[in-house]
Amino acid sequence: MFKIAVQTGGAENYMGVDFAYKVISEAGFDAVDANIDRLWSYGDIINKKAPGFLSAASDSEAMEHFNPWRDAAKKYGLENYQAHAPFPSYVLDKDGSHNALILNVLKRVIMGCDYIGCRNLIVHPFFLQYNERISAEDEWNTNIEYYSKLIPTAKQYGVTICLENMFSGFRNKVIEACCSNFETAARYIDTLNGIAGEKVFAFCLDTGHALLLGRDIKDAMLTMGDRIEAFHVHDNDGLNDQHLAPYMGVQDWNRFVDGLKAIKFNKTLSFETFNIWNTVDKELCPSMMRFIAETGRMFARRAEA
Repeated sequence: MFKIAVQTGGAENYMGVDFAYKVISEAGFDAVDANIDRLWSYGDIINKKAPGFLSAASDSEAMEHFNPWRDAAKKYGLENYQAHAPFPSYVLDKDGSHNALILNVLKRVIMGCDYIGCRNLIVHPFFLQYNERISAEDEWNTNIEYYSKLIPTAKQYGVTICLENMFSGFRNKVIEACCSNFETAARYIDTLNGIAGEKVFAFCLDTGHALLLGRDIKDAMLTMGDRIEAFHVHDNDGLNDQHLAPYMGVQDWNRFVDGLKAIKFNKTLSFETFNIWNTVDKELCPSMMRFIAETGRMFARRAEA
């Protein structure tokens, strides 16, 4: 039976990293999606404020910022299966200096992944939101260029970089974004691995993002196939990116399980359900975490039947 994981976010935001790993372990998970993206927040990236760990004098000093996730994983016997890089990966930047800084941060985050024993890093595609969007050709070229610059570091530290299906929005309407077309996403990964000369890139399938855009989840999985190395499993109402537990929204979870079975998935199934910590009373959250773990076990059992 494949392993079950959940992100540290939510619990981590509430009471810190150690608390998150403790709750995750007690809920019955095997592994985590480490939210090391908190080392450089979305707001700080947008406002062009440099992260502290980038300015560390040495790599070893920079790695100290990753100790909470490394230490907690060892303490509670959990695998750091995947992690989330800071995002956005790309911003509107006239002289390119801030995007160059983001790229350097991503390289150090790859090092941090290796330091905490994590082999899969989700790095959002390099794209702009709807009002700032560039042409499809420029977006393709930008992604190939920027992801390619991460190849030497990823190879050196043995970390697989996972692209993710994204979405944007305009006037309260969800709009397609980079990698939301799964045929294009597959072409990205195949092209980048061709450039790398080996498997350096894979895919993180976000079930919630697919749902927002009306994508059939099984068809998405069939298109991506064994390129899928990671998951962001969560539910929503089909209108908002709510990051809820399965069955709290409108996703067809039987179809999802059929997809797992069809691609013979045998890796680690990870949930990105941080928002339960904002949805129900905090006293109920550990029970919700157990519910999510039990749901994952059920998915695994049915997919492997």
